[in-house]
Amino acid sequence: MEEKEFKSGFVALVGRPNVGKSTLMNYLVGQKVAITSNKPQTTRNRISGIYTSDKMQVVFVDTPGIFKPHSKLDDYMDKASLSSLNDVDLVLFMVESEEIGKGDQYIANLLKEVKVPVFLVINKVDQIHPNKLLPIMDSYHKLEGFKEILPISATQGIGIEDLLNTINKYLPEGPQYYGADQITDRPEYFVVAELIREQILRLIFQEVPHATAVAVDQMNKHQNGKLLIEATIYVEKDGQKGIIIGKGGKMLKQIGINSRKEIEHLLGEKVNLRLWVKVQHNWRSDPSFLKQIGYDKKELS
Repeated sequence: MEEKEFKSGFVALVGRPNVGKSTLMNYLVGQKVAITSNKPQTTRNRISGIYTSDKMQVVFVDTPGIFKPHSKLDDYMDKASLSSLNDVDLVLFMVESEEIGKGDQYIANLLKEVKVPVFLVINKVDQIHPNKLLPIMDSYHKLEGFKEILPISATQGIGIEDLLNTINKYLPEGPQYYGADQITDRPEYFVVAELIREQILRLIFQEVPHATAVAVDQMNKHQNGKLLIEATIYVEKDGQKGIIIGKGGKMLKQIGINSRKEIEHLLGEKVNLRLWVKVQHNWRSDPSFLKQIGYDKKELS
């Protein structure tokens, strides 16, 4: 009996902030590995989600959204996005269901330098009338350079099977790099820190969330049958610290409650979560601090 060919490869997700890259990756792997928010610039680091079926394994690399940099952190995010394209088999350029604008045109031009196949993935098609989809697809067809143009909805699952089948056509034959039950190549403490940061993004509506970083200080001790996790939330100003803590500590408590539920779901065990808030002035423009909290890539140099 002939053995079925198995395909594998690395696929980069690229696009403007908030187009749904993290949502798509979470949908594909069946569990949250990247945080989502209705605020732009949610993803800060390259996060890999792993999709495995009986015929292929795809390692999706979720990059930060590409935008004009304003700080060392922004500059890092842009460079992380572009550098990830140097060592993948395929690029998915995600856009929203609207005719091409300046931001997407900018990214499309950058992608012309990429040597691997690039798919245009039009997300959020559930939010528009079907009659409006063809003109949108036509506006992108004129750019040329895309091997495929695929409409999807990352929240509703529309077009996902077609997307996976098309990816399979382009991937090379290869080994299964990760176990079938592994959904990310990131260590658990990284995902835990991201889940805490997600709750800050969800609960606080001022500009404070993007001035926050989360570092897990301890995650290897059990007390009274629960995993003890200690984490620090860093902000840039004293006033931001007050907002994170909230009146009588209410906001910090709520961040902790919401985060603990997500973390317990991820880890499959009871958790005792302790959070602290510290001020680290201008941390987003401090390369040594960025390295300390995990942004220790060569792009910072």
